[in-house]
Amino acid sequence: MPRLSATEPFFHPGASAANSTFGPFTEVGEGSRIVNSEFLAYAYCDRYADIANTTVGKFANIASATRIGPTDHPMDRASLHHFLYRSSYYWADAADDAAFFARRAARRTVLGPDTWVGHGAIIRPEVTVGAGAVIAAGAVVTRDVAPYMIVAGVPATPLRRRFSEAVAERLLALAWWDWPHDRLRSALQDFRDLSAEAFLDLYEGSAPPIRRPSAGSRAG
Repeated sequence: MPRLSATEPFFHPGASAANSTFGPFTEVGEGSRIVNSEFLAYAYCDRYADIANTTVGKFANIASATRIGPTDHPMDRASLHHFLYRSSYYWADAADDAAFFARRAARRTVLGPDTWVGHGAIIRPEVTVGAGAVIAAGAVVTRDVAPYMIVAGVPATPLRRRFSEAVAERLLALAWWDWPHDRLRSALQDFRDLSAEAFLDLYEGSAPPIRRPSAGSRAG
């Protein structure tokens, strides 16, 4: 696979996007469909994700066969069927219901930075998933998820925090996901080697140091 690009998203075979934007180093998995959404820098989804009306935060990790921002049918009308709003499919003289589509598109789902959405999970419209949160495989998320919380089940409920509330607050304040690309590279070994607490101790309170790669290593 080619290296991801700072200028163009990488689309695997069969992936498609409509009315969507993609930041640096973003990736869309095989067969995935992205509609009316925004992928911020470093975000990616695996195979056959279906994502609509969603802001996907920086460094978001979206597993395969997920559904984020699934669209609704009009449950308060006499029929649920999409002949109500995709009317031009059925009659030459009937227009589609533009107002219905506008209301649907406005119901935004938001994934915070460095979130992880597990295989087959569903996240409903108008849900916000906080930074660093984890959505377990197969979960159906109907309510907002706090930062650094792990949720699971149908409907999804909190299991536990990834970190203490104090550590989570420190990570939110550090906001490493906003660092420039070269600083991420210089801190790569510390991301790999250090616990979250040790990483915070090293980097919070000052600009992260630029660490030059050792001889023989390759900058990414």
